[in-house]
Amino acid sequence: MRTYGFVIALGMLFLSGPGSAQGFPERPVTLICAYGAGASTDLAMRALAEAASKHLGQRIIVENRAGASGTIGPTYIARNARADGYTIGQMPLTVFRMPYLEKVNYDPMKDFTWIIGVTGYTFGVAVRADAPWKSFKELIADARTKPGRISYASPGIGTSLHVTMEDIGRREGIEWLHVPLREGGVNQLLGGHVNLHASSTQWGELMAAGRVRLLVTWGEKRTKRWPDVPTLKELGYDIVSVSPYGIAGPRGMDPKVVAVLHDAFRKAMDDPAYQKTIERVEQENWYLGSEEYTRYAKETFAAEKTVVERLGLRK
Repeated sequence: MRTYGFVIALGMLFLSGPGSAQGFPERPVTLICAYGAGASTDLAMRALAEAASKHLGQRIIVENRAGASGTIGPTYIARNARADGYTIGQMPLTVFRMPYLEKVNYDPMKDFTWIIGVTGYTFGVAVRADAPWKSFKELIADARTKPGRISYASPGIGTSLHVTMEDIGRREGIEWLHVPLREGGVNQLLGGHVNLHASSTQWGELMAAGRVRLLVTWGEKRTKRWPDVPTLKELGYDIVSVSPYGIAGPRGMDPKVVAVLHDAFRKAMDDPAYQKTIERVEQENWYLGSEEYTRYAKETFAAEKTVVERLGLRK
């Protein structure tokens, strides 16, 4: 009887341990940001983590694991994180695209538990203020006559910025010179080392200072901050590129733990301080619940195969 009682006690201890849903969370949670410190994504993730901590009852610590077009962080989660909810991370759109471009150490459909869809970016193309192109149409017309001579910087091969620029080029018969740069390339633009800067919201202060000119944005509608800048859709392109992202953990997470995390982040998305931050970096709420986000992941993984094949990006 004493042995039986010991087994029962041990079992109860195991069930109430840190890997179970009971009492979760009992210690801080790590949220991995797939991009570098100080970038627009990092600012948004830190504001979200701070707001969600209030509802979770534990600190959410942001850890930056940048590189490989935003897939270093997700790869770490898939390969190293325990399914206890204490290590989760941002899932960029590139998670679904990179398996079609190169060998990766994760399977988007098997290695993650999809928690919540959060937000997306404002992308666009900027040039120096002294560039000869006053509009995106002027740029396109000139680029057609200069194959391989007009360069653009992006955060990396396979990113949505790279893919969208190549899509535009394919439609217009343009051969761009792509310069992948981990930090996006704004300094290279200002230094005259590249002609164009395809990025997300790194132009605000530079535009105010008269140092760059924003030619086009890629969202569904014009931005609040730059209402005079047209969208690709307005210019006749059937393209909307905002690269939405969310939060996921490793496979096998307890649905009750997922629900706790989901609810904390969902409430955080309405937090005034978080809203102020994402407005500053030109992002908007893009909420998907756990089931919706799981469906989105499946649909997007299938769709990215078509995009990669259509643009001839497969190695």
